[in-house]
Amino acid sequence: MPRFFVAPSDVSGDTVTLTGENAHHASYSLRLAPGDRIRVCDQRTAYLCEMVSFNGEIATARILSADPIDTEPPFTARLYQALPKGDKLDTVIQKAVECGVTEIIPFESSRCIVRAKPEAETRKTERRCRIAEEAAKQCGRGVIPTVRPTVTFAEALRAAGKADLALFCYEGQDVTPLPVILEMADPVLETARREGRRPEIAIFVGSEGGFSPEEAAAAREAGFAMTGLGKRILRTETASGFVLSCLIYALEL
Repeated sequence: MPRFFVAPSDVSGDTVTLTGENAHHASYSLRLAPGDRIRVCDQRTAYLCEMVSFNGEIATARILSADPIDTEPPFTARLYQALPKGDKLDTVIQKAVECGVTEIIPFESSRCIVRAKPEAETRKTERRCRIAEEAAKQCGRGVIPTVRPTVTFAEALRAAGKADLALFCYEGQDVTPLPVILEMADPVLETARREGRRPEIAIFVGSEGGFSPEEAAAAREAGFAMTGLGKRILRTETASGFVLSCLIYALEL
């Protein structure tokens, strides 16, 4: 069933209004007709709707039922991903969205081969947001994860340090297995739940060359949980999905 994301202001009474790209997609790409059913999410509520009318750049649907969104993980996951080569970041975004990420923040580390270009950053961020939205539609998410503009390693480290649990994925020595870290962090995560909020978990993933010893030392000094991801070395485009899957297994399933 087609899924659309709208703003809360597009929902009024028992009517949902589709405008812009949503209306065009419903009318011309999907060729929906009155009576066809769709799913609509306004980032808070999921609606089952029936198409009613089409008028140029506007389409309307009648709400048949409404339910709270129940497809989101019981935690907020923010992925800090070092810029990889080629189109790998597209894959990272797509799979991370499928695995429940809330926000994706690309950053530059010392071993990144690719560097952000200020003149292209706005265009690339908009494109990455569209990839996240399409992935959210495909996998039945209730919200659209946000993709932020690229930041520096230091900026990412400061932002991630505010999380309840900050994971630094590192293939070096003196790391702790992820299951052990989650067990140790359980009291902190439980405190967040008692406060009526979802625990916030930050995930740091390096580029193809990983992190430098200096970057790992900075993360360790900032209080990050240094974790390895098993006995095999994962590609940068695989690591985030692996970690998110482990979190889903441990905290949701």
